[in-house]
Amino acid sequence: METVIGAGAFKARCLQLLDDVAATREPIVITKHGKAVAKVVPIPPAAELFGALKGSVLLDADIVAPLENDWEAAR
Repeated sequence: METVIGAGAFKARCLQLLDDVAATREPIVITKHGKAVAKVVPIPPAAELFGALKGSVLLDADIVAPLENDWEAAR
């Protein structure tokens, strides 16, 4: 369930509310004169950088072997 809070109250407790969003993963809707104007949502957790592409590249041939066909420019 989303928490709804007025802009003045959000301003007074901003840092604590940001910590709450990070801890509970629950969004907060900020209102001004009873109308929603902003929403604070948690960012998704970062993926592990190392190993993120593991298994996504396929090796089809030997990349260090000499070319089998001669190029016209090499003659």
